[in-house]
Amino acid sequence: MNLRLLCTTALKSTLDELSAQFERASGHRLDAAYGPSAQLTKRLAGGEAADIVVLTGPGFDEMAKLGKVVPASRLRLAESATMVAVKKGTPRPDISTVEKFRQAMLAAKSIAYSGPGSGASGAHIAEVFARLGLADACKAKTVFGPGGPAGLIGNYLVRGEAEIGMQQDSELMAVPGVDIIGPLPPGIDLTTVFVFGVHTGAADGGAGRALGEFLRTPAARAVMKAKGLTPA
Repeated sequence: MNLRLLCTTALKSTLDELSAQFERASGHRLDAAYGPSAQLTKRLAGGEAADIVVLTGPGFDEMAKLGKVVPASRLRLAESATMVAVKKGTPRPDISTVEKFRQAMLAAKSIAYSGPGSGASGAHIAEVFARLGLADACKAKTVFGPGGPAGLIGNYLVRGEAEIGMQQDSELMAVPGVDIIGPLPPGIDLTTVFVFGVHTGAADGGAGRALGEFLRTPAARAVMKAKGLTPA
């Protein structure tokens, strides 16, 4: 049977590699749609049909309260840190402390991250910039990605549209030519947890759970790790 999956973009590179293997092993075909968790939860809340979901932890919990996902189906899959990156071969700014991060943002000619509402990392960075007094100073030189597969911040870096970019580790790693400097420094860092669940309207909850179980096998966990995620 076909399984309709709504999945956060952070897991796309993992599922791109694992989908065919899952389909062969289970006999089920994945019909996957990817996007930022914040956008997926809006779609689910609005009544979009699905069988299974992969969302951020808070996104899943919100959908559980709305009766859109089965609370008992919750499986913690992985987590990912928000990282800072540049194009390979370009200078790597010092971001080891909050103040050095702040100075790096002020010195940068251009910055890119997901727009607020377009991903967990983008909303967090917007809050950090406001807290550090960077919002107004960096407004004119900031490029906001739309989230989802089309909004991978690494593309802005390799195209020369931004000097520094920030996004989930797995999303930055999905773009060749990106040099990941490291995570946001202690005090403003962010680690996002991703969870799997079954939609309350799933045609076959057991078939849906098969994907969650598959994604927790050692082979799947190894792929996640290679794609920039820390398996649960």
